[in-house]
Amino acid sequence: MRLVAQFIAFCTLTVLLAMPAARAVDAPVAAPAAAAAPVPPPPSIAAKSYVLIDAYSRQVLAGQNETARVDPASLTKLMTSYAVFSALRDGKLKLDQEVVVSEHAWRAGGAVTDGSTSFLELNSKVKVEDLLQGMIVQSGNDATIALAEALAGSESTFAALLNQYSDRLGLTGSHWNNSSGVPDPDPAHYTTARDIAIISAALATEFPQYYHYFSQKSFTFNGHKQDNRNRLLLRDPTVDGLKTGHTQEAGYCLAASALRNGTRFISVVMGTDSFAAREDASAALLGYGFNFFETRKLYTANQVVGSAHVWKASDMADVVLHQDIAATVPRGLTDSAKPTLVLDKRIVAPVSSGQAVGKLRVTLGDKVLAELPVYPAHDVPAGGFFRRLIDTIRLWFV
Repeated sequence: MRLVAQFIAFCTLTVLLAMPAARAVDAPVAAPAAAAAPVPPPPSIAAKSYVLIDAYSRQVLAGQNETARVDPASLTKLMTSYAVFSALRDGKLKLDQEVVVSEHAWRAGGAVTDGSTSFLELNSKVKVEDLLQGMIVQSGNDATIALAEALAGSESTFAALLNQYSDRLGLTGSHWNNSSGVPDPDPAHYTTARDIAIISAALATEFPQYYHYFSQKSFTFNGHKQDNRNRLLLRDPTVDGLKTGHTQEAGYCLAASALRNGTRFISVVMGTDSFAAREDASAALLGYGFNFFETRKLYTANQVVGSAHVWKASDMADVVLHQDIAATVPRGLTDSAKPTLVLDKRIVAPVSSGQAVGKLRVTLGDKVLAELPVYPAHDVPAGGFFRRLIDTIRLWFV
């Protein structure tokens, strides 16, 4: 009997080991396009650095010194906008909330190199929405500091908050010392063209309810009307943001965004030598992007992209993304972007719907275009006793 039992156990184990384990799965993909249009090199840009990205996939389509540290000047206000929009979304600030203008904020309106002011009066009460427009449209340093103090109590504390948001966004080349970008003798206030592009993309995709302020062409406050300094808003109807910047050290800078047929590209040019140069460079980069590239959304958030074998569970588990995934490719190659589902080898129940179990990788040839984690569509409980016992044995050999 002992020999019989050993033989049965051996046969059972052999069958179990022959069962398929978790593996990478290719997601459905359309037939390749016949041919792609030729893509010339990007235009020549006279700037310290520049970058062109797709807002949704964050793919870099063109760039030069895009990770080099540069003075952000008033493009700092994009990072400040991200913090303020986050506070509005989370209910920590309200658009109709009134803010008292401190002496520090008031003095900043007249003591900066580029004269950026919203003409705020000392100790006056100003609504958050007016301060937002003063910061974004007029580039007012006084309005910016008033917002920073309303949110964090002091500008130095607000700068620490900016650095925390910076980490959350994955900005690897930035450090912020103030809210407005005024010249700072401390060299630790810096950013990169790529980081500014990522901030800009986040503003457009995460805060559509507030993004419209960046396309506002003028703003009047206290009897003073000022035009938006981003003159691309007048040159190109598809341009709807974002922000200009200038100091003697930074040169003329511009982060610009345009939306055409559902595709949003963002250009950032840092350190040009004139207003016209930053606008012409931005227009050339955006034109290059739209003429030679296109974006295709492959999957939407919560769409099932495949299934995964879960050890110690009774059933396979559908897996989903928690956000949309898109690919930007040369025109004519949109159907050649290949999504591949790469699953972890050891996914063991119980598994929660918030636990990443692999990733969806999008490639074009050898180039990775996008990569996002995938999650079970629902919580996966552990199976019955025998299911757990059998998989425990199998896992010894994985």
